[in-house]
Amino acid sequence: MLLRLIDGFAAPPPAAARVGWLCDWQYAHRGVHDRGAGGTLAENSLPAFAEAMRRGLGIECDIQRSADGRAMVFHDWELDRLTAQTGPVVAHTADALARMTLSGTEATIPTLEMLLRLIGGKVALLIEIKSRAGRPVSTACLAVRRALEGYYGPHAVMSFDPRVSAWFARHAPHIVRGLVVTEERARGFGGRARRHLALWQAKPEFLAYDVRDLPSRFAASQRARGLPVLTWTVRTQELAQRAALHADAPIAEGDGLG
Repeated sequence: MLLRLIDGFAAPPPAAARVGWLCDWQYAHRGVHDRGAGGTLAENSLPAFAEAMRRGLGIECDIQRSADGRAMVFHDWELDRLTAQTGPVVAHTADALARMTLSGTEATIPTLEMLLRLIGGKVALLIEIKSRAGRPVSTACLAVRRALEGYYGPHAVMSFDPRVSAWFARHAPHIVRGLVVTEERARGFGGRARRHLALWQAKPEFLAYDVRDLPSRFAASQRARGLPVLTWTVRTQELAQRAALHADAPIAEGDGLG
């Protein structure tokens, strides 16, 4: 009871009209991409996002920042898994990154501005901002805010790092913000306390919850307070059914896409 009272004070729920659109979409996790060998649609690529749009899906993407403070649509901290290059993304300028091809395809790493131009407000967009412990988040957050200036399509930012949502609450409160959560089997008092502390710091307007943790007492209590609960990564029809029972919208890929 005490934790719920503090939740209401430290992280008040948003107006339903502000976040209701989040629940109206199924989101393609990193676009509609091929995960197997020989796939031609790379994750977080413009072709993968275009395919999601063709199917009428919302889009979820990831952001790393470039050396010159631009928001790049890329998941990993390092380039190694997804390109022929090595080392951290942040070591390269946006122009250099935009010339790098994604392995097995002709697509290159897009900037967030490029993705926004492609979408043009036609589908909803979730932007997950990546971070690392002990490193500041303000540069990446500022890069995303700058890219979003003048963009009026439905969009929201989110992160595992509560500092990201807290930054947007202070510096860009007009942008809908969320907290990404995974319980990692920590369902005792310590785990619950950590989740509440993250909630109070982040002041999110929605949660993006690990589908493996659903049903979840914490997720259900926040959903009952008025925070939409999205869930990731829905990769099978079985998980899609779980998402339908315990969340408001899936972030899906592969067989999890309806």
